[in-house]
Amino acid sequence: MSIQRVTFPAFITLIAAFSPVTQASINTAQIVASSLSPACIQWRVSGICYWLLCGWHGCTVKISVKVTHYLPEAVVSTYHAPGGNPWSDMAQVSRLSGGVENTVTGALSHLNVGGGHHNVQIAGQRRTSLRFKYADAIGHPATNLIGGQIPGYSCRSAATPLMPYFLSTLDTMAWRSGLPESFYPEALIPGQRELGSQMAGNMWGNIYPRSGFVNQTDEDKAAAVVAQRVADIITRTGQSHVYQTLKGTPTVGYWPPEPVKENTGTKNHQWQRLSPKLSPSCAVFPDGEHSAAIDGNQAYALWQPYSCCQRRGQRFLSSTAI
Repeated sequence: MSIQRVTFPAFITLIAAFSPVTQASINTAQIVASSLSPACIQWRVSGICYWLLCGWHGCTVKISVKVTHYLPEAVVSTYHAPGGNPWSDMAQVSRLSGGVENTVTGALSHLNVGGGHHNVQIAGQRRTSLRFKYADAIGHPATNLIGGQIPGYSCRSAATPLMPYFLSTLDTMAWRSGLPESFYPEALIPGQRELGSQMAGNMWGNIYPRSGFVNQTDEDKAAAVVAQRVADIITRTGQSHVYQTLKGTPTVGYWPPEPVKENTGTKNHQWQRLSPKLSPSCAVFPDGEHSAAIDGNQAYALWQPYSCCQRRGQRFLSSTAI
């Protein structure tokens, strides 16, 4: 797309989207505009697909270009209280779904599991910070505006815009208790499923158990760990949580991403920070030092890579990478 085809209103929208924000909230228009980021999309020609086309006069081999690019799939928000989602247009979704949580919270009231953070003194010396966060994962509003719009040159997204894939208020039992995942090997064996690295001195937190509790003194890092846990859940099937699976089905000429996995670089996912400060680029966690939102409510866009090629025949033969 040439720059001449970008309309003036769209240009103004982009400027507004990437301007510094003074509040932690962000709206749908800003999220859509922020998705028009070449640094996050990373479109490239990745190979050639071969198709067998047969007709009345015999068969011939046709080729098509294989492309790979990222798509924004979900907006993952972490916050301290129901209704605190910094995506202002979706802030009431979790509040309206809180009936189940209210019932379960009453049963678990003895656990003192309110939102926010709690300072805990250990042996009179070491102080840690145990934080609890609510979380939502909602289909990115621009996922279909980018994916599948140019046949053969943009891949369709597995995500549905505005679809609630995860609401922690509906997953209260697992999200507040950490059960049964507290007994999984990933949670019990040191070094398994950790965001960052102890050896590198850049450990952000454990992925398991995938609950709302995080032992992390840094508010921003705690929010990132919770967001990573949510992405880990929704991109897999058969998890012990209440959620909708966000996972594409491979077909001929279409390769959706693998489930999100931490510490793999940008191989299968990346994050775009949306709130409290909107970023025009994407990265993977750990991604350096960032200031946390004053109210502790933060939002991120989950991007994943897709590959596809245009169908040119009845039978897909193979593809080669370039």
